[in-house]
Amino acid sequence: MTTASLPELRRGINNVPSGDLPELCLRLARFRKENKELLSYLLFEADDEPEYIRKIKAELDDHFSEISRTTPYLAKKGIRKILAFTNQRIRYSGQKRTEVELLIHFCRKFKKEVPFKHNIQIKNIYLRQIQRIKKTIGMMHEDLQFDYSQEVSSLE
Repeated sequence: MTTASLPELRRGINNVPSGDLPELCLRLARFRKENKELLSYLLFEADDEPEYIRKIKAELDDHFSEISRTTPYLAKKGIRKILAFTNQRIRYSGQKRTEVELLIHFCRKFKKEVPFKHNIQIKNIYLRQIQRIKKTIGMMHEDLQFDYSQEVSSLE
C-alpha cells in the first residue's frame, strides 16, 4: 500500500464533512513520526497554553540537569538535544508567545547550568537563540514586545 501525498490527502479530507477535521488531519500528516505527540497536544493541551508551557519548562529543567559536564563535546551534544526537544514543542503550539517563553527559559537555564561558556561553539548556540527570540519578539504586539525585550536584555 502506498501512502498518499499531502495534496491528495488535502483533497480527500476536504470531501469529509466536519469542522475541525481537515485542519487537525493536515497538521497530523505534516509531522509524521511525532503524530501521536502532536495529536495529544491538539486534543488535550491546546486549550490551556499556560499549563502546556509550564509542563515543557519542567521537562527542560529535567533535561538540563542531565547534561554531561565532563567535556564541551558532550555538553554541546546535550544542549542540541534539548534544543531539538524545545523546537519540536514550539512547532506543536505554533504560537509566537509560546516560542518566546520557551526559548527565554531555555536561555536562562543554559546560562545557569552550562559550564563551558568560553567554548565558541556552545556560545554560538546561545547567541543564535537570543537572535531568534529577538526576531520572534519583533513580530508580536507592541506591549508584549516591551515586556519580552526587557527579559531578553537581562540574558545578554
